[in-house]
Amino acid sequence: MTSLFRRLLPAPAAPSIQRDTVRLRLDDAEIEVLRVRDPRARRLKLSVDERGARLTMPPRASLVAGERFLLEHRQWLQQQLTRLQGDHLAPSLTLREPGLLPLRGELLPLRWQEGRFARVEADADGIVVQLPARAGEAAFRRALREFLEARMRADVGRWLPGYLPGLPRAPARLRLKVMSSQWGSLAPDGSLALDLALALARPSAFEYVLVHELCHLLQANHSPAFWAEVEARFPQWRAERDYLRAEGRRLKATLRQLLP
Repeated sequence: MTSLFRRLLPAPAAPSIQRDTVRLRLDDAEIEVLRVRDPRARRLKLSVDERGARLTMPPRASLVAGERFLLEHRQWLQQQLTRLQGDHLAPSLTLREPGLLPLRGELLPLRWQEGRFARVEADADGIVVQLPARAGEAAFRRALREFLEARMRADVGRWLPGYLPGLPRAPARLRLKVMSSQWGSLAPDGSLALDLALALARPSAFEYVLVHELCHLLQANHSPAFWAEVEARFPQWRAERDYLRAEGRRLKATLRQLLP
């Protein structure tokens, strides 16, 4: 009875991960560092990616120890952030000032017009942004995201019919989102997710990711059989995989710069 009673008791809840931020002064700016207290961590760890700086702490590490660790590694942090900023495809866009917008592996000139609604469009001369006189940064970023999503959906709509023969079914639906490390994923229900940063990549790399995820409808793994399916549909996949490995961090960082 005792052992049965113990089996019926609910399992203890897993320790939760706690998050907050701490400000740190660098050589040329003050930044926010995400501070994460993780029960699985065994030591203090500092990391930097396109989302910013992150300090991971074990449960028993004191806040003072964490702050001391940040100060000791401040120079390293400055170097990593500077390098990451240098990886961007284009300089930051300033509201209502001419600039360059990365799109489909190119840098296109961007110009501004006053309009009734916030809208981003492509024309023969590059990219034009229509923005109401009183609209601000948030309206522009929303319009830019809608533009990138529309371009990606148009590409998928053009490519997808050619790859459907030989597949058991079409994807159930398509979601476009900002992804940290992956370029795409296929859920068990057949929903296809693609990284919005693919709008900035060369079209052949974007098409490869689409084919890669479609082949998971046939092989839910990365076995030799899976890669044979990819090879049969997209023989140049290795070149595009290498391109994404070389340019991926820069593409993802640029997207986060464009859509903070």
